[in-house]
Amino acid sequence: MSSKIKIPDAHGHFGPYGGMFVPETLMTPLNELTEEYERAKRDPAFRKELAYYLNEYVGRPTPLYYAARMSEALGTAKIYLKREDLCHTGAHKINNCIGQALLARRMKKNRLIAETGAGQHGVATATVAAMFGMECTVYMGKVDMERQALNVFRMERLGATVAPVTAGQQTLKEAISEAMRDWVTNVRSTHYILGSVLGSHPYPMMVRDFQSVIGREARKQCLKKEGRLPDRLIACVGGGSNAMGLFYAFVDDRDVEMIGVEAGGRGIRGGEHAARFAGGRLGVLQGTKTYVLQDKDGQIQLTHSVSAGLDYAAIGPEHALLRDLKRATYAHVSDKEAVKAVNALCAWEGILPALESAHAVAYVMKQAKTWKKDDIVIINLSGRGDKDVMQIAEWERQQKAGN
Repeated sequence: MSSKIKIPDAHGHFGPYGGMFVPETLMTPLNELTEEYERAKRDPAFRKELAYYLNEYVGRPTPLYYAARMSEALGTAKIYLKREDLCHTGAHKINNCIGQALLARRMKKNRLIAETGAGQHGVATATVAAMFGMECTVYMGKVDMERQALNVFRMERLGATVAPVTAGQQTLKEAISEAMRDWVTNVRSTHYILGSVLGSHPYPMMVRDFQSVIGREARKQCLKKEGRLPDRLIACVGGGSNAMGLFYAFVDDRDVEMIGVEAGGRGIRGGEHAARFAGGRLGVLQGTKTYVLQDKDGQIQLTHSVSAGLDYAAIGPEHALLRDLKRATYAHVSDKEAVKAVNALCAWEGILPALESAHAVAYVMKQAKTWKKDDIVIINLSGRGDKDVMQIAEWERQQKAGN
């Protein structure tokens, strides 16, 4: 595969996907953001400052940890965990937020807004806003606020205003819509830190670039530990930032298999899952053309996942292109399998993964017997599960009650 496919064109297209499908009022700020980002990434001072904060504040590089007991229990490949759960704030989201906050400062914007589902992106945005002395508002669906109450508390303690969204399904899609409305109104003073490889250009490219530190580190670490590249990479996929962050450094390595794992929810039926490649079709949602869960009239379907961070109707456009090119494959696991994976990783390794990350762990548990003993597998452990303990406890209570 040519490395050329790793870069969208000037209008943000990844093949037939991506683009800039936004109101005219946002075209100017998006073009300004694109131009500023292009200048920043060529600026040695910007790159040096970003590296400083990633190392000294976020805690990078994160370990590539050999999960010996998990590997032994599954009786198959050597399994490594890329420990993004050890980043400051507890997930990979902070990598992108640091980069975008530095961009906002370059553009002399003193207010940050964000959307969040699982709350980790909101916490990361609130964190960088506090660190840089900026005002912060985070939009969050009311349903997600209830199932991620711990992260709501963290955001508020960090000084952010958490704005509940009560429209529609009251989850991530609606939170993004509200954040975009805010940005249209306050674009002169406000920068929107979108949290995944979604939305209008330049966000899919920009978020991917800021998260690509994950894969660059994993590549070097695997070569040092094993003397070769891994056989496969596994990551959960909501919008897809943690997966793209891991995959990007390996796109040209055709012998490295890349697998994204979506939320199978309660089954691949309308409104019961968030597996876009299993039940979606080409469409446009919130600024980008990609695979979307929608009905025959183009109306966005309801989604479901036990994991708030995977509960979204669209997938990042670069993932859609990688799938078309057969460079990456995509699977899905159920709520039940994800919760089982949380418990298994706790027992095997003493690590409590986020429900999002547990989808990747669950896929490995299902597929392990098909792999060779000397295979090397890297799971991106994108976040820790402290935020999910009450959600898991409630899910297990309902299962016991037969609901």
